Amino acid sequence: MAQDTQTIEVELKAGQVEYLQAMAQQYAIPDPGKAIRCLIDYARSTPEQERAIFEVIRCLGC
Repeated sequence: MAQDTQTIEVELKAGQVEYLQAMAQQYAIPDPGKAIRCLIDYARSTPEQERAIFEVIRCLGC
């Protein structure tokens, strides 16, 4: 059974794109989009980490 997929536009800063590209290359992930999907899947599979992921304010590129 094929999964329902959607394409969305996400605004990222240059450093974020560079990081995703580097992680994709380092871990043989096909592209930065797949790296983002891995991050989302991790967040969904570890609800105990939701606060650490989404509530803590980080400003690495303000």
